[in-house]
Amino acid sequence: MINKKPTFRKLTPSFGSSILVKQHVETIDKDGAYWHFHPELELIYINKGQGKTHIGNHLSYFNNSQLILIGSNLPHNGFTDRLTANGTETTVQFKSNFLGDDFLNVPEMTAIVSLFERAKQGIRFKVETKKIIGPKIDKLLEHHGLKRVLKFLDILNYLATTEDYSLLNADGFAFETEPQDSGKIDIIFKYVNKNFQNHITLDEIADEVSMTVPAFCRYFKKATGKTFTQLVNEYRVVHATKLLNESQKSIADICFECGFNNFSHFNKQFNEVTGKSASNYRKEIKLIIQ
Repeated sequence: MINKKPTFRKLTPSFGSSILVKQHVETIDKDGAYWHFHPELELIYINKGQGKTHIGNHLSYFNNSQLILIGSNLPHNGFTDRLTANGTETTVQFKSNFLGDDFLNVPEMTAIVSLFERAKQGIRFKVETKKIIGPKIDKLLEHHGLKRVLKFLDILNYLATTEDYSLLNADGFAFETEPQDSGKIDIIFKYVNKNFQNHITLDEIADEVSMTVPAFCRYFKKATGKTFTQLVNEYRVVHATKLLNESQKSIADICFECGFNNFSHFNKQFNEVTGKSASNYRKEIKLIIQ
């Protein structure tokens, strides 16, 4: 999932444009997904695909569609592992003041300014909003110049006034890392993503970033707001939700395939991360996939 050292990423819209719109219609190259951040906000619409949502301290798995707004300088990782039939991933990247600082101060922009502030925690929009706004995001590619800007403002206005969303970092912890720290975090995430199905000792992960175990534990807790063990367990649970979605394997088999060596511990961790048992999660899958 993470194979390149991340840092500040510079985004450049095409000449004569204040927003950058691009669309992927082929299978996403996982080697191109890495931990990064940029001052631009990013609106992402995936109409048919599967992958991990990793934004700040939030980690989850999605299967089918997704509409997310990521705030300025909020670190995130590549999203789509796989686009399904007729699947596309469209992203719109823009600065909050893409129409100028004065424009943000007009009374009519109050709701959109509040939207940009909420986006610092990462926003996932729900089913009804995806149905209405997703196609409009895709159609931005058909428009240019002022017409594209007006269509985009219409999208932002809808997103700013709907209540059909959830905050991904709802506990209020906004994970905004410094550029020099970003490289270390990337190495850690890359290692966990590759090895979470096995036992990872603190000694080996600390060695990966050339730190002592106590220094690593302090650093990781400060950078992410969680312990390293919590992160590994989250990766395992997210992988379990993927298997519960996509396979007919027994829950016991999924438990061990994800790296847990104790079924009761797996059930406890799954419930803590998802708010429900693995068996209930599997029963509700048809309602979750929309």
